[in-house]
Amino acid sequence: MSNKPYGVLLANLGTPSAPTTKAVKRFLSEFLHDHRVVDTNRWLWCPILHGIILPIRSPKVAKLYQSVWMEDGSPLMVYSQRQQEQLAQELNVPVALGMTYGNPSIKSALAELKEQGCERILVLPLYPQYSATTSAAVFDQLARACKTFSHLPEFRVIPDYHEHPAYISALSESVKAFWQTHGEPDYLLCSYHGIPQRYADNGDPYPEHCHRTTQYLAESLNMPRDKMSMSYQSIFGREEWLKPYTEQTLKDLAKKGIKRLDVICPAFSVDCLETLEEIAEEGKQTFLDAGGESFNLIPCLNDHPDHIQMMMTLIKKYANDWLMDK
Repeated sequence: MSNKPYGVLLANLGTPSAPTTKAVKRFLSEFLHDHRVVDTNRWLWCPILHGIILPIRSPKVAKLYQSVWMEDGSPLMVYSQRQQEQLAQELNVPVALGMTYGNPSIKSALAELKEQGCERILVLPLYPQYSATTSAAVFDQLARACKTFSHLPEFRVIPDYHEHPAYISALSESVKAFWQTHGEPDYLLCSYHGIPQRYADNGDPYPEHCHRTTQYLAESLNMPRDKMSMSYQSIFGREEWLKPYTEQTLKDLAKKGIKRLDVICPAFSVDCLETLEEIAEEGKQTFLDAGGESFNLIPCLNDHPDHIQMMMTLIKKYANDWLMDK
């Protein structure tokens, strides 16, 4: 029986290093250059990206980041680092954090684990619902990083966990705990990050995964489906994305007489710009302007003990025989 040491690589999207125009521009440039994110012909896309989008959007996005920036940095980075630290303590194995875009990179995380002697690496992309725009982008970065390795470690990658009982339970318990403190709403909306409809038409299972998560969460909460639905946010560009759109859904719910609305964002493993600003600030204003009276964002799972326990459950499942070798 082998005693090869193993480690865990937590992967997330990434974040600008600072809430400044320069840092945001650098981050958006790397992010929007990825074919997984924008598959438009480079000869067409690059002039638009560098000539229009980055100069216009970077200062605006920097201001948005300033509104949610925490004392220790970007919310996504702060919560991700806390997850890493708690998992390393609980599992008693090396755990490294790597971002698809920005720093710390997936390449640096792999190097960190190799330096600690890890010959087996379990990769956990923190995207509950698989999409080529997120999960597959992690695979791409792994492949690029390994090009310089003369001896590859043994890899296992957790592809998704959109319907895993521990994930659904963690979501459900977070909602119940929120309602114990704040009372129940008239309606619960699950808002997921959107992707172009064309990607789903070409085989991306993301919308199916989102529907399943919503279905299982509703069942766990015993929530009537006429009081709960799902939508897609963060729409970008002119082409059609997955529908219904969150912004329009918020308006429609208010016009239908929903007075108190709670929103949860199950596709995000940690709170970030898309939850803290786009939903908690912009989404709230949209709902109130349309006639709603009370709006709450239910926080992401972040570094809550239930979330850490869920990650441990996943890791132990996929690394079961490795654990037995220790």
